[in-house]
Amino acid sequence: MRKRRLFATAGVLVLVLLLAWPIGLLVWANGKIQHVDALSGAAGTPGQTYLLAGSDARGEGFSEDGTEGARTDTIMILHKPRSGPASLISLPRDTFAEIPGKGPAKLNAAYSWGGAPLLVQTVEGLTGLTVDHYVEIGFGGVAGIVDAVGGVELCLDYDVDDARSELVWTAGCHVADGKTALAFSRMRYADAQGDIGRAERQRQVIGAVSKEAADTSLLVQPWSQVSLLDAGLASLVVDEKTGIVDLGRLVLAFREANGPEGVTGTPPISNPDYRPGGVGSTVQLDPDLSPAFWTDVRDGTLPAGVVGGLPQQ
Repeated sequence: MRKRRLFATAGVLVLVLLLAWPIGLLVWANGKIQHVDALSGAAGTPGQTYLLAGSDARGEGFSEDGTEGARTDTIMILHKPRSGPASLISLPRDTFAEIPGKGPAKLNAAYSWGGAPLLVQTVEGLTGLTVDHYVEIGFGGVAGIVDAVGGVELCLDYDVDDARSELVWTAGCHVADGKTALAFSRMRYADAQGDIGRAERQRQVIGAVSKEAADTSLLVQPWSQVSLLDAGLASLVVDEKTGIVDLGRLVLAFREANGPEGVTGTPPISNPDYRPGGVGSTVQLDPDLSPAFWTDVRDGTLPAGVVGGLPQQ
């Protein structure tokens, strides 16, 4: 009888520990999230829309183009519709856009001029989608996250030796550490597709990290869980309403968008070297096709696969 009580007590303790660990981890992680005022307060649109921004505070890391001040070299819309496939759409940083209160300029200038709030307003005006969640990651955090998951496999089908991004790559697939993955996601001058090619590689890096982070072996590696969350949350800034549960839903939507039934790509582009005057070379989204494209993203009616990209010759 005594042994039976001991076994029962031990079983209860194990159950408490199994429940306490994930709950405690969530509470700890939620407390580490950094917040910023970002959302516009505009009327909501159907589904859930996440604006993902990769920020680069020049001077804290290397600058491949000599630009000073904080910039957003990665801008993505992740949309989970009420029904239909999730979409992960990259907006080239040089997209020609109307910046509220500033006039026409390159999209990433919105962040330089007004931080997260102005970037959110600009993207909302460009897409017609209301941003429900804003998630910003510092470029320096990319390396830490990749190293925390033990590296990621990345693929590129040509050799690269690019001094600006410091990427040295032999054609094929290789396991990349954090520094290499960061350079892989930033390189554009050695890419014939420029920002369009870089956006594809950025989605590849995020997808590879997401895959590694979802590895079931992490369930029995509590210290690896802490290391990964610590590396990720240290480099994240989110809007004032987003918490750890929302980030979990983001991860699920991201995995869905990158899966076989998801949608990835860019909006339809009419001119990758549009020069309207006063702002240099910009990327012009197709004015005829873009409105319907964003409606299809919102409603989940795009076909699964890769969409948009450079105009067909």
